[in-house]
Amino acid sequence: MKTAVLANSVFDESVKRYHLDDNIDLQCPNPYEPQSLEGILFAKNWVDAVQWHLEDIIRDPNIDPVEALALKRRIDASNQVRTDMVEEIDSWFRDKFADINPLPGASINTESPAWALDRLSILALKIWHMKEQVDRKDADAEHIAKCQAKLDVLLEQRKDLTEAIDTLLDDIAAGKKYMKVYRQMKMYNDPATNPVLYGKKD
Repeated sequence: MKTAVLANSVFDESVKRYHLDDNIDLQCPNPYEPQSLEGILFAKNWVDAVQWHLEDIIRDPNIDPVEALALKRRIDASNQVRTDMVEEIDSWFRDKFADINPLPGASINTESPAWALDRLSILALKIWHMKEQVDRKDADAEHIAKCQAKLDVLLEQRKDLTEAIDTLLDDIAAGKKYMKVYRQMKMYNDPATNPVLYGKKD
């Protein structure tokens, strides 16, 4: 099975499993070996699913400000975890292709395989929740029609992105493309680079 096709299957499995409990505090019940690609992808999507619902909760107009701040901190931490996991996936691919010698004229892609797979993970969540809107019994026909049109676009986007990712991976394996792992180096989480943090006076 092609890698992106496999990723879609794992992402859909994770999204479905999350919604059995729909609990942002549930520990990830990963059915795969943690260091396998499937295990890494399942864990990645689980983090995305939890964050998706944290983002829903924090938008409650009646939320307690103290609770909202705590959620914002949790979302910030989740974003860092997500970034770290994407870089872990890219490291997995880098190791996989370590023995490939790029051909003369080989080019680098605009984004790495893992960041493209990150978009597939989010698409799995968008598709699940848009289908949820399409299946609503309490919504009017206009709402359902609009959501169905959006769902159709999301499904087409996933098909196109899946094909593009697998083509990229085939090209890397053939030496037509090459990849690098760039760390995101986010500055706002680092007390050494965020001026609000390193300039703070006790």
